[in-house]
Amino acid sequence: MGSEQQYIDLYEQCRTMICAHSSDVMNAVRDEAFETFRKQGFPSKKVERYKYTDMQQLFAPDYGLNLNRLQVPVDPYEAFRCDVPNLSTSLYFVVNDMFYHDDKPKGHLPEGVIIDSLKDFATTAYYNRLAGKAHDAATDLNTMLAQDGLYVYVPRNVKVDRAIQVINILRSDVDLMVNRRVLIILEEGAEIKMLFCDHAADDRNFLATQVIEAYVGENASLDLYCMEETHHKNVRVSNVYIDQQANSRVNHNVITLHNGITRNKLDLTFSGEGAECQCYGCVIADKQQHVDNNTQITHKTHHCTSNQLYKYVLDDKAVGAFAGKVLVEHGAQKTVSQMTNQNLTATKEARMYTQPMLEIYADDVKCAHGSTVGQLNDAALFYMRQRGISLEEAKLLLQNAFINEVIDHMQLEPLRDRLHYLVEKRFRGELNKCSGCRLCK
Repeated sequence: MGSEQQYIDLYEQCRTMICAHSSDVMNAVRDEAFETFRKQGFPSKKVERYKYTDMQQLFAPDYGLNLNRLQVPVDPYEAFRCDVPNLSTSLYFVVNDMFYHDDKPKGHLPEGVIIDSLKDFATTAYYNRLAGKAHDAATDLNTMLAQDGLYVYVPRNVKVDRAIQVINILRSDVDLMVNRRVLIILEEGAEIKMLFCDHAADDRNFLATQVIEAYVGENASLDLYCMEETHHKNVRVSNVYIDQQANSRVNHNVITLHNGITRNKLDLTFSGEGAECQCYGCVIADKQQHVDNNTQITHKTHHCTSNQLYKYVLDDKAVGAFAGKVLVEHGAQKTVSQMTNQNLTATKEARMYTQPMLEIYADDVKCAHGSTVGQLNDAALFYMRQRGISLEEAKLLLQNAFINEVIDHMQLEPLRDRLHYLVEKRFRGELNKCSGCRLCK
């Protein structure tokens, strides 16, 4: 037993306090998650899905937790000087792992739509139904300790025209661990676009676990964008579980612009025929940053389509990892799947690990995967320098063009336009000077 012992002791000592500040629905599954976590513990790097990130090391420090739900003094608009402004979105805040009630948008949602505190609205019919089957240590830990989060419900055939922007603000005067939970339920024919932005308002060590469960009903549509722009002291472990019913559509996008150590996991399952998902990821990392994206898409039934495109640009001593698996089960005929991972390493010290995988048990499918790791094209650099462009500017232009292929696939047009600007700032080193990460102060 290693890093997990402190969390086992914590839960045994503070279970009553944890439950007192949450809801019956969330409390009902804590003990089962605790028992699973106690038996299994954190996975070692010998476990296939965790071979590129040391989970024991990530959870070893002794962080503080706000289990008694003390109010953290914060003006979210002051703490969050958004790099993605004016997107015509409805703006919600989650401060650490608490839904911020004081300034909710009013009167903008269609009838029946709920976007509110998870502990006030979570239902036993959906909460932890996907995550509980995962047998993942970080997910079980989150289930043990999470006390609140975000609840999103869109009823049958309702379309939310205005994109929902959720700002996750990390705010603390001491080193802090937060456990955030998100539950998204889209009934038949429902549609919504959601943008999650992670920001750190203080120069502290943060450990954030996040679990998102999304149920996408028949003919429903979910666009889910997750953008991280924190700082080098932030550790983020995010697990996303999505279940798609017949003829549903999901766009899942992960954007890492600035971070410390990030581990993103996506488990997506096609439970109904004719469903489709598009999964895109772009990562820009330098210094000592570490970004690990791990995906598994399971085709349980026929005529479903999945497409994945992840691109990394790594500088200095940054480490990147992408491991993707497409599982086509028996009977999932007419499956179409494409998985692509392309990476640039700007220095000899940068490291990229890539592992695309196909596991197919049906004989009438079109599935392909591929990955590349390389450096900037010398011929292109030479061509640009011959025309008076400096070496530094030529590298920036090529890196921009490389990443922009991912951004151009994003359906939320205002975000797409803004990301082109932010990516250029990131390559120029200007994004490090934002107020969100306080590196310049």
